[in-house]
Amino acid sequence: MTISFKTGLYALALAGSTFLGTLAAHAADKEISWIYCGDKIDPIHEKYIKEWEGKNPGYLVKPEVVGWEQCQDKATTLAASGSPAAMAYVGSRTLKQFSQNDMIVPVPMTDEEKASYYPHIVDTVTIDGTQWGVPIAFSTKALYWNKDLFKQAGLDPETPPKTWAEEIAFAKQIKEKTGMAGYGLPAKTFDNTMHQFMHWVYTNNGKMIDGDKVVADSPEVLAALQAYKDITPYSVEGATAYEQNEIRAIFLDGKVGMIQAGSGAASRLKKTGINWGITTLPLGPSAKGPGTLLITDSLAIFKGSGVEDKAIDFAKFITSPGPQGEYELQGDAGLTPLRPSAKVDEFVKADPSWKPLIEGITYGGPEPLFTDYKGFQNVVIEMVQSVVTGKAEPADALKKAAADMEQYK
Repeated sequence: MTISFKTGLYALALAGSTFLGTLAAHAADKEISWIYCGDKIDPIHEKYIKEWEGKNPGYLVKPEVVGWEQCQDKATTLAASGSPAAMAYVGSRTLKQFSQNDMIVPVPMTDEEKASYYPHIVDTVTIDGTQWGVPIAFSTKALYWNKDLFKQAGLDPETPPKTWAEEIAFAKQIKEKTGMAGYGLPAKTFDNTMHQFMHWVYTNNGKMIDGDKVVADSPEVLAALQAYKDITPYSVEGATAYEQNEIRAIFLDGKVGMIQAGSGAASRLKKTGINWGITTLPLGPSAKGPGTLLITDSLAIFKGSGVEDKAIDFAKFITSPGPQGEYELQGDAGLTPLRPSAKVDEFVKADPSWKPLIEGITYGGPEPLFTDYKGFQNVVIEMVQSVVTGKAEPADALKKAAADMEQYK
């Protein structure tokens, strides 16, 4: 525990101070340091930090706000140096690497806790049957379409594509009839290029890894990569120059027919004059139902802080249905609810654009859990770029990528 010089002097100077009083002063200095990603602390989190502290005298939660790009590196560096933060906001995809390097402690969930989430959410933090983090943020994607461009292209503006074949055909028709891009495909050297591709994998019942076995070289994943090649001619030109938020900006300018995006796009579209619609992601030939990549960020509890148990207690409290429900249902945050609830039902009823973002969870899947996640991510980005630029055929690119993934599993 850390005791400040000032606090120590004050305790000693108190006339008639007792041993119990000294212990209380020491206990008050027990801090739960929290590496908090972003520009500022969300007011909802500030409110519930105070509430938890009120119920747990002697403990203080100390968030340290760190920018998104440096956030995870900071948590890793502190842990590796032997001075870990008690808790950090991390991408769930990194939990495997942290756990295998003995940097974090398990955060077991009861059956009741697991059952409170939408399907597959707990899978994003589970390795070999053990949970290693507490989900705090969740995103899914849906298909957005520009109804005016559909109409100009001779398509029914109220009928979005339901399959990949229709999506490619609609994109082609929009491009040929209006001169506008039919689809927005991002392929920049950026993490969400991999994310965007995984949405196609999970709308065709595919996967990249099964336990410790790489299974990427499969008919389901090959079909997704082939669809990428097929839709590229009708997409935004120069796909390797764009990441998903840049593609979203083009859609918000009314210059692309279809994109896949999260709830943040809906909140922005409501402030424009664009006539738009939203639906579940189109399905591939092997799909069993609506799917999407399920991306979660989690609170990881680092080993060696001395307050692991209290950090777990706080992490579960701040992500419990009440606080979490307030935090995630904020529209612009771009978050999908982690749990079903009456509050979510009311939210969807008031704003139906949330419905397809939730429906895609049913057959969705987690970010593939590789030990070296960045290595895996870069392999997928290189594979996608080689296909959309015409440098490689889908089958060859996938075979090479699957072999390259082996070193990162």
